[in-house]
Order: sequence, then C-alpha cells, then structure tokens
Amino acid sequence: MSTSEIAVVVGVALLAGCATGIGAIPTLYADRVSHRVYDSAVGFAAGIMIGAAVFALIVPGLEYGSPIEIVVGLALGTLFLLVVNAWLPHLHLDDPDEPNQPLEGTGLLRTDGVNGQRLAVEDDMRRALLVGSAVTIHNVPEGLAVGIAFGSGEAGLGFAIATAIAVQNVPDGFAMAVPASRAGISDAKTLLYTTLSGGVPEPIAAAVGFSLVAVVTGLFPVAAGFAAGAMIAVVFRELIPSSHGHGYADTATATFVAGFAVMLVVDTVLAV
Repeated sequence: MSTSEIAVVVGVALLAGCATGIGAIPTLYADRVSHRVYDSAVGFAAGIMIGAAVFALIVPGLEYGSPIEIVVGLALGTLFLLVVNAWLPHLHLDDPDEPNQPLEGTGLLRTDGVNGQRLAVEDDMRRALLVGSAVTIHNVPEGLAVGIAFGSGEAGLGFAIATAIAVQNVPDGFAMAVPASRAGISDAKTLLYTTLSGGVPEPIAAAVGFSLVAVVTGLFPVAAGFAAGAMIAVVFRELIPSSHGHGYADTATATFVAGFAVMLVVDTVLAV
C-alpha cells in the first residue's frame, strides 16, 4: 500500500463526492424545479446505485469469496445504514421543494404569510442542515465502496463505482441546495456547502475502505457485501420513496430501469 495508491483512491472519491455541487447549479438560476424532473433524476440515480451494488460489488465479491460472506456483508451494511439513520438527526429526501411540509422528526412546520415569514426562513435553514446530514450519511458507504474496489486491485471496478456514485450525487446535492437557497444563503455558499457534503466524507471513507482491504487479506467479499448492503438500503430507505408520491411514479420507475441498464452497460464496456 503506497502513498501514490492512496492518493489516487482519495482523488477519485473526491471527484465523485464533489459531484453533489453540480446539483446546486439549477438553484442558482431557478427557484423551482418540477416534480417530474426531480423524481426522474432521483429514480435514475436509484437505478444507477442498485446497478453498482449488484454488478460492481456483489458479482465481483462472489468471484473472490462465498455467497455466505456476501450475505454477511449485506446484513452488516444494511444494519450500519439503518443504525446511522436512527442515531443521527436528518431529514429524509422526500420532497426538498414542498413549502408546507412538516419537518420530519423536528416538530416544526412551515408557516407562510406575513407573521410566519421569519419562521419559514428558519425552517428552510433547518431543512438544509438536516438534508445535508442525510447526504453526508449516504456518502460514507459510497466512499467505502470506491476504496474497497481499489483495495482489491480492481482499478476498473473502482472507476466504474465512482462514476455511478458521481451521477447519484447530483440529485442529492439538488435536494440540499433548494432549502439552502430559500433560506437566504448566498449562491456561493450554497454551492460550497453542497459540494463539501460529498467532497469531505467520501474520500475519507474511501481511504478507510482501501486501507482495510489492503491490510486484511480476504476481506474483499465481506467488505463488498457491506458496501452493497448500505447502498441498497440507501436506495430503498431514501431514494425510491423520494421519487414517489408526486404523481410521477411511473416516470421514476422508467428512469430507475434506465439507470440500472446504464450501469449494466458500463459494467460490460469496462469489463469490471
């Protein structure tokens, strides 16, 4: 395990994580983005993530270990994500653009009108912080997946996972940027904070995953299952619910399948 190898892993994960900042760009030019566009983007990202978990983690993991090892990893990864979701306060990515939604888990309610203007701004700020924490949580297993892939000696696999994660991070960044922009945070700070929400945790987690696999031989199957389990749990716990409920479930379903197909093609073309 050389310094140059870790630098490559961290650099790739950093670029993938910083893709959250791309999601903030639409908010710099428009106050609202249609539910159809948002649901489509989230559905596509969910398909990409499931594809990455299956083709870039579970399948290669089976080549290096037994199904039991993969299943153990899946269970641990799912448990990790659910425990983190329960312990850390955050907002689910169900609707970043709905002005009259109660803030889940906070006891707060958006209040509009003259007397409620200040409370509305404060609620937008809280919503931005809570969604930001959710995005940060999700980037941990994603970073681990990149590091684990590189640690196993499969550079093509690592790049494929990082590409999928970068695509998935765009709608995550959008979900965080909308309430931040509404709360009066400047465009520059909105872009910065959104970028850091992925650009900080992802490379750190990637370095940890890479180091574990490089140091502990034979860890890849369980580690790959762990990352896959966490990613699948993110999709079913956050992304799929986020893309339904606005009347565009069929559109989100179609883009989910499209995202899965894209990851299948990427896996085939890159032969990872």
